[in-house]
Amino acid sequence: RMELSEAVERRVLMEESLHGARHGQGLELHFQPKVALRRGAQLVGAEALLRWRHPSLGLLAPDAFIPLAEETGLIVPMGRWVLHQAAATVVRWNQGRAEPLTMAVNVSTRQFIDDDLPAAVHEALLATGCQPAWLEVEITESALLEDSELVRSVLVALRQMQVRVAIDDFGTGYSALSYLARFDVDCLKIDKSFVQAIELGDRQAELVKAFIAMADALGLHLVAEGV
Repeated sequence: RMELSEAVERRVLMEESLHGARHGQGLELHFQPKVALRRGAQLVGAEALLRWRHPSLGLLAPDAFIPLAEETGLIVPMGRWVLHQAAATVVRWNQGRAEPLTMAVNVSTRQFIDDDLPAAVHEALLATGCQPAWLEVEITESALLEDSELVRSVLVALRQMQVRVAIDDFGTGYSALSYLARFDVDCLKIDKSFVQAIELGDRQAELVKAFIAMADALGLHLVAEGV
């Protein structure tokens, strides 16, 4: 009972603080570099990773607060804050660069379905001067299981804006691969659980090879997480 009481108190504390975080209070973006192995490990961009510096709980990773943010609907304004900050950051990075870097931003399923995502992206681009080609929106396979017409219209709008779309954590979802034919995307991100299992056995390595071959056949970019 004591553990349950502590869990309830922690939830109440976090939910109260999240209302401040919806406007960016305590939120931070950390950046995971992306390199092109076929170009000699050249730096080509980064992925924006959200962290929350809670006043009493310290620095929190997404799995500690994103589920609650999605449940309360606060993920929508938080997601818009992330888009603005990520776009502004890549604009600063690309000042004077001959070959611009790209910035990947994770979009939760709740934000993808409940928010007007194309409008949010458009607003971030206008407010920061970010070029659409510098921004990549990452969605999970689970988002593709939702209303297909809504998903299709969002993806079409993003592509018409020339914003790239990536499928995050590829291979871990429950959807059929047929969505690759139905939806227009640019990139597949192999989940790190597959990448880190390459050295554990031939079957794991062959599975990653199959992902690579499929992406090549479909003309898609491929990102390996957790290298």
